[in-house]
Amino acid sequence: MDIVRIPLGAWIEGGLDWLTSEYSVVTRGISHFTKAGINTLNDGLMWLPEWALLAIIVLLCWRISSYRLGIGAALGLALIWNLGLWDPMIETLTLVVIATLVAVIIALPVGITAALSERLYRLIMPILDFMQTMPAFVYLIPAIPFFGIGSVSAIFATVIFSMPPAIRFTTLGIRQVPVDLIEAADAYGATKRQKLFKVQLPLSLPTLMAGINQTIMLALSMVVIAAMIGADGLGSEVWRAIQRLRPGDGFEAGIAVVILAMILDRLTQSLSRSRS
Repeated sequence: MDIVRIPLGAWIEGGLDWLTSEYSVVTRGISHFTKAGINTLNDGLMWLPEWALLAIIVLLCWRISSYRLGIGAALGLALIWNLGLWDPMIETLTLVVIATLVAVIIALPVGITAALSERLYRLIMPILDFMQTMPAFVYLIPAIPFFGIGSVSAIFATVIFSMPPAIRFTTLGIRQVPVDLIEAADAYGATKRQKLFKVQLPLSLPTLMAGINQTIMLALSMVVIAAMIGADGLGSEVWRAIQRLRPGDGFEAGIAVVILAMILDRLTQSLSRSRS
């Protein structure tokens, strides 16, 4: 007996075709706007001399975290500069910054609403489970018909892939605020807005920062994978080394990714501790 196969793939392709044809004007507008933002930030960072940007990052690490992170950042960035990977590192940093900003801008209101609404919380949790268990490479597929090959598609895929932790941690932080503090705010006649901005968000800030930290790490991993669809940066250096069978070049680019990840991770952790 033949089993009737559900044409799920055909339905998905048809849906993507319909979306790209019906909303092509919208996707083109988003693409142009995002590309302009990428180019502006990229050009601004590359306009600075390497030594000047290195000094700014080191001072930032020193002020926010400690002199140990400042020294480590100086040594790591100097190694990246010495390996000739400074420009790809800037391109990767640009993609991570923009993708993280977009992901956080979307995730914070969604997470806050889910924390305050039990119905939305029950609805959104399975969706986040689905998003986090979906293989990262799958997010590259719908990005191409919407935005074509290049950095804009990488931003789109990275935002979708890295957004769930920010939503989860935002929801978790607000829901973990002690009930007695909420009751005290109610007793003093605080409105819902006052409770949110003066009680719940300040107390949940360390958890929110942990979510942003995870979003940055996932964004960094995704922009490397996104080199497969034409994204510039350190990921393209790794991909080029794989294609040309140059393991040394691949490891150099990989080490640069690790250095950048460690600097961003320690910075966000230090910000979280300073706000707690």
